[in-house]
Parts: sequence; C-alpha cells; structure tokens
Amino acid sequence: MDLPHHTFAFRPIRELHHDRNRRLREVVSPDGPPSPHGIAQQYSLAHHAFEGAEAAAHAGDTELFDWYRSHPDAGVEPAVGRAATTPGPCTVLAPGVHRLIRSPASETPYYVLGPRITKVPPELSQLTAEAAACAEAAGFGSLVAEHAVVLCLLRHKQLGETLDSWSITRLPGTIFCDYTDEPAVLARDLIHEAGHSWLNDALTAIHAKISDEVGFYSPWKGTIRPAFGFLHACWSFPLMMLHTATVLDTSACSRNLRRFLTTYLDEQRRLLAPTADDHGEALALIPDPELRRRLRAVHEEALAL
Repeated sequence: MDLPHHTFAFRPIRELHHDRNRRLREVVSPDGPPSPHGIAQQYSLAHHAFEGAEAAAHAGDTELFDWYRSHPDAGVEPAVGRAATTPGPCTVLAPGVHRLIRSPASETPYYVLGPRITKVPPELSQLTAEAAACAEAAGFGSLVAEHAVVLCLLRHKQLGETLDSWSITRLPGTIFCDYTDEPAVLARDLIHEAGHSWLNDALTAIHAKISDEVGFYSPWKGTIRPAFGFLHACWSFPLMMLHTATVLDTSACSRNLRRFLTTYLDEQRRLLAPTADDHGEALALIPDPELRRRLRAVHEEALAL
C-alpha cells in the first residue's frame, strides 16, 4: 500500500476546527481558561461540552449546566483515564450499552462526557493504545489522532462475531464500537469511523451541498443510496481495506487473525469492485478538486488490492 502521509492533512478541516472551537467556547465558556488540548482534541471535546450543557439547560439542571460552563473540555483529564496512544491522546470510555442516550436527534444511541465518568480498566486503555499504534504503522496515525479523540468501547466479542460501530455528526471525533482482544481489528474499526468524521468535516469545511436526489447502488447496503452515503462508503471501507492489507503484509498475525482479516479483505474486494464506474460520477458532485483527488486516490488504491 502506498498511502501518502499527507492524505488526511486537509487545510479546510483544520480551519473548520479552529473556527468551530472559537464559536463553541464563546457559547459554553467565554471566560474559561485556555484549553490544554490540541486543536482536534478541543474540537471533539467542545462538542461534548456543548451537547451536555444544552441537555442540562433543557432539563433545568442548573448544577450540571454550570459544571459544563466551567469545564469546556468536558472534564476529561480529572475524570477519565487516557490511553497514551502513539498518534495522540484518546479518551477511552466503557459506559455500557444500557447507559447510552437514545434521542430523536440521532438515529443511533450516543454518550456524552460529564462529571460522573469512571475510569476504564487498564487493559482497555492498553488495547486502545496498541490499536492506535497499529493504525499509525499502516499510515493512519494522523487520521486516528485527530478524528478518534473519544472512544466508547461497548461489547466485548469473540473474533468472527458481528462487530457494531458508529459515529454521529453531533459528536465529531467520538466513536462507539464493539471490540475483540485483537488490536488490529479495533484499529480497523477506528479507521473506518474516523474516516466518516474526516469526510463529514471535509464536506462541511468546503461548504459542499450534495443533492439527495442523486443516488447510486451501494453493494454494502444492497440498495440505492443517496450520493452522500455512497461517497462515505466508498471512502471509509477502502480505508479499512488498505489498513487490513498492510497488517496482512507486515504483521506476525496469529492463524485465526490472519484467516479473519483475509476473509474480510476478500469480501470487501467483492463489494468494492461494482462501485468503480459510479464513483467517478459521484465525485463530480463534490466542488473541491483537492478533496475529489484524495477520495479518488484512496478508492483506486483499494480497487488495486
């Protein structure tokens, strides 16, 4: 795999993060101290603080609202263990599925950082650190560092069982996922969801308006999907494929892990192949030539595996 190191260094995203951080800070905590976190970390954590403050205001919970006002980074440092990942710091949570929030505002459940967060077991922090290091070794270090800032680990499963993962636009840089004992598999899923967050930010940053009236057949869903969803699939699944191919080429995998990843990659090759023609047409809907180039390069790289 030959993924350029600057693939994910898209200047409009960084400008978006700077601007959104400033605006969220003005709303939540205009008089608060400067954040000790990096720009990408601030961006993700500020959305948690805003979400929590808004919910507290609607509930009339003055105490909780004031807490968010005084903790514009959602209080992660005093409350939550940090995984010292190679690409960058990651806040790791294990709230349990039963504690996820279900709201009409989101199709999928989610969780918001707050004052009553507990530390995760050391083995989960270690698993996350090893997964991030695996992602970095495959060329995805900056993607994970800037778009997998908060990780909510959900259900422990055995290799081969169905793993659910998702992210939501309300909490960019936050990932919800099941996990196994294999760091390479967690890395794969982090890359997939971080890829979704990256593309959402990129499209927002360039003010792209992609028509919902144009649809393309998605082999992953087995149905016609709007161009927005099709482009997301043709970006995030290839990222997973490229990571998987690198792991298979360079890692001393166990027999079970190698079998699992080989089967996964073969399946993704089959699903990606029919998108070759439609992808170019979908890319034409994106107004920014630099973003089009990056999406095309990753798609073509994965097709060539």
